[in-house]
Amino acid sequence: MPVESEPSKVRILPESLINKIAAGEVVERPASVVKELVENSLDAGADQILVTLKNGGKDLISVLDNGSGMNETDALHALERHATSKISAEEDLSRIQTLGFRGEALAAISSVSRLELTTCSNESKGAVQFRLNGGVLEHQGKTGFPRGTKISVEQLFLIPLPG
Repeated sequence: MPVESEPSKVRILPESLINKIAAGEVVERPASVVKELVENSLDAGADQILVTLKNGGKDLISVLDNGSGMNETDALHALERHATSKISAEEDLSRIQTLGFRGEALAAISSVSRLELTTCSNESKGAVQFRLNGGVLEHQGKTGFPRGTKISVEQLFLIPLPG
């Protein structure tokens, strides 16, 4: 391996910066957040979806649905990058029939906002709730909630996107 005399200009980015850059691909404006969250609701089989906005979505975007909900493990995984229930192998890419599949939306949205996810599945013994601030988990606990999911996004672009 050659030894170089000048310092390297190419570096591996820290995970927190990678997440914010990736967020720019998903979170362009409040409407793109609404789209991602409503598509998640539809993919979960919801037939009732309530969307609430404050200040055009900059202060609050809330999506409440009566879909299948998630258990605690799945909900926690859903907040991570590249975590999806839609595909598990390359062959699945040619058979996608859902609106979302990449497993990027919730991690991207949470990295530039305050995000709260509350969810309950039929199989769960109660609902779980997670709160993230700038992509960092601040709270994880149990709560009362019917089957379905509610995701609230506050202070969108609290953490500015690069560029």
